[in-house]
Amino acid sequence: MSTPPASGSQQDRPPLEPIRVLRPRRTDALAELFREMELGTGGLEPVAVPDPRSWDEGETQELPPVRTGHGGSPRGDSRFGFGPGLRRAAVTIAVAAAALVGFGGALLLHGRHDAAAVEAPRPTASAEPTTTASAAPDPDGAGTLREGDSGPAVTDLQERLLRIPDVYAGGSTGGTYDATLKAAVARFQLWYGIRGDETGVYGNDTRNALESRTASGTG
Repeated sequence: MSTPPASGSQQDRPPLEPIRVLRPRRTDALAELFREMELGTGGLEPVAVPDPRSWDEGETQELPPVRTGHGGSPRGDSRFGFGPGLRRAAVTIAVAAAALVGFGGALLLHGRHDAAAVEAPRPTASAEPTTTASAAPDPDGAGTLREGDSGPAVTDLQERLLRIPDVYAGGSTGGTYDATLKAAVARFQLWYGIRGDETGVYGNDTRNALESRTASGTG
C-alpha cells in the first residue's frame, strides 16, 4: 500500500510562475547621437590635409624592370594586353584557319578537275557532222512511214490500200502521207487486228499484213 504524503511536502506547495524582468530602454542616448549626426556635431576631430605642393618627390621609388623572355622582349606584351595563354590561343586559331582554307582550296580544285573531265569536248568548226547511224532505231521497224513523209514508198502504200474494200476509197495516190492516209492506215489496223505498230503508222507489222493481202492476183 502507498503511504499518504506527509504534510508540508512539495506537492502541497503552489507552482512557481516565471518572473519577468523589465528593463527600461535608454533611448535618450541614441536619440542624442542621431541628433548630433544630423547637426554635424558628432564629436569628429578635424584632420589637416597636407598641401600637395609640399610633397617630396624623393620619397617615390622606381619600379624594377620586367624580366624578359627568350626573345629579349617582356613576356605578355602589355602594349596589346596579350599574355602567353592568349598568344598561344591566337597561334592555334591562325593555324586552324590556314588548314581549313587549304583544305577548302584542295576540294575546289578537285571538283573543277572532275567537272572538266566529265564535260564532253565541244565540236570545232573543222569537225565533221555526226552521222545518222547513231540515231535511235525506229520502234516500228526500218522503213516506217508516218504522217509528213512523201515519196514512192508512200505512193505504193496508197495503191495497196485502194485494193482493200472501204479502207481508202477514193483516196489520192500523190505520194504524200497526209491526215487522210493516216486515218486509212488506222482503219486498216483496227479492222484486221494489227497491234504491233503505232496507230496510223505504217510499220513492219502493218506492212506485212497489207502486202500479204495485196499480193499479185489478190484483191
